[in-house]
Amino acid sequence: MRRLLTYLYPYRGRMAVQMTIKFVGTVMDLLLPWILATIIDDIVPLRDVRKILLWGGAMILCSILAVVTNIMANRMASAVGREVTRQLRQDLFSKICSLSCGQVDRLTIPSLEARLTTDTYNTHQMVTSMQRLGVRSPILLLGGVLITLTLEPVLTLVLLAVLPFIALVIVGISKKGIPLYTRTQQGVDRLVQVVRENISGIRVIKALSKTEHECQRFDQINKELVRRETRAAVTMAASNPAMNLLLNTGLTLILVVGAFRVNSGLTKPGAIIAFLSYFTIILNAMLGVNRIFVLCSKGSASARRIDEVLSLEEDLKLKPSEPVDTGDHIRFDHVSFAYGQGQESLTDISFSLRPGETLGIMGATGSGKTTILSLLMRFYDPTQGEIRISGRRVDSIPPDELRVKFGVVFQNDMVFGDSIQENIQLGRALGMERLRQAAADAQALDFIDAREGGFDSHLTARGTNISGGQRQRLLIARALAAKPEILILDDASSALDYQTDARLRQAIAGGYQGVTTIIVAQRVSSLRHSDHILMLEEGRCIGCGTHDQLMKECPAYREIAISQMGGGSDAAD
Repeated sequence: MRRLLTYLYPYRGRMAVQMTIKFVGTVMDLLLPWILATIIDDIVPLRDVRKILLWGGAMILCSILAVVTNIMANRMASAVGREVTRQLRQDLFSKICSLSCGQVDRLTIPSLEARLTTDTYNTHQMVTSMQRLGVRSPILLLGGVLITLTLEPVLTLVLLAVLPFIALVIVGISKKGIPLYTRTQQGVDRLVQVVRENISGIRVIKALSKTEHECQRFDQINKELVRRETRAAVTMAASNPAMNLLLNTGLTLILVVGAFRVNSGLTKPGAIIAFLSYFTIILNAMLGVNRIFVLCSKGSASARRIDEVLSLEEDLKLKPSEPVDTGDHIRFDHVSFAYGQGQESLTDISFSLRPGETLGIMGATGSGKTTILSLLMRFYDPTQGEIRISGRRVDSIPPDELRVKFGVVFQNDMVFGDSIQENIQLGRALGMERLRQAAADAQALDFIDAREGGFDSHLTARGTNISGGQRQRLLIARALAAKPEILILDDASSALDYQTDARLRQAIAGGYQGVTTIIVAQRVSSLRHSDHILMLEEGRCIGCGTHDQLMKECPAYREIAISQMGGGSDAAD
């Protein structure tokens, strides 16, 4: 909540004006029953039409002022709430983009999505309601009590006797309500996760006829969320009937006591009518306080979840280190790594690449191929060992300076819902000539020119309106476009035929000399001409050398090569 106050602080002036206007409108509402009582008890008995019209005009004026000021104040409150939420959402999005992969893994993507959407909405509701009802309801409550004290002190005591019980109801329910809303938001996180999994894997689900299974899984998660929402809603909803019971009990007592006092001549009828009006105002004010209490319970739970993200400190901090001139472009020195507190994914990995050399990485699924790339780009820090680029440790290079060195095609890369040109350019100031050259090198130019609109042709999100091979070539063009210092291709040619794959490797070898390349692939043909090939098994290096060396020294590599290329001279070349 403290962080939320820092977002509200720049709008303190506008909020002060809005609250002043709201105060004036609320006072006008409070004056109406008092004017009515004065007319009934003091003006009507005089039979002076002019005074009746004058006081009636005062009531009309107060009503108009109440409506106008409340509308103005509500519009200003909505504007402040909108701006605060916009800035909060923007900062939250920026923070999420700057989180390390480890932090994202810990928080989970569905939870971050829910915090950016549902939680910011709940916070917006709280900020707006606090400005609209947070001023009006307390003023109506306190002002109503003070005015009724001047009208009829005895009846006011009956009202005041009810208020402590109402306070106990609000405090008691709030202690149970806020934790329940936190659990509800956690259920929303889980629901979002299941939806994301189903949308991303819809083709697999359909192909394996698992639609019914996924529907049942969603139904379980949905029912659990409904159960949590119901429990939270029932707990919070108990405040309304409890407050109504207490306030209506007080109203009944007031009517009974008031009737005896009027019959005894101790109270005027106008005062009783005004008192009943004020009691209704106080009742509505209490209901408003209850509504604020519900919205604040949800909003404060959401604000804590947002603050949990915003208060995260950078866990991949820069570490000062002296560069070492080894002549290597990339160097892994006894690197080990484990995700979280789990088992090591990489164990004692060492290799070095000279500028312009190519490294091929091969291994079974889960052997740590992509993990090596993540460590090189410093998505994570190794648990042991060190990684250097041009003699500098990667943890001493600023992220912007480090990441600009790479051109990357990830194993499951993203095509955005935009034009082909923007997908390749990706916000970088690259000329059209450079984009066409990159597309040609990636063997993508022919299919791009064949599409209606060419580079202006629109692609759907995830590239569902192009084939898998076309998507991979487009992603390779994106990686090549800025002529990177280090080119990383993580299983980037799995959807390409052998002929296209060969032309791609020839284009990279001829047009990107001096670029250090790391290729992760399952095809021996994609890696056989690499300067170095790293063979991994369960996170350990079981072979490192050229194709010919591994054919002689690494049984696992030789077995794969023979199975893919046959046992003749092709496998040994």
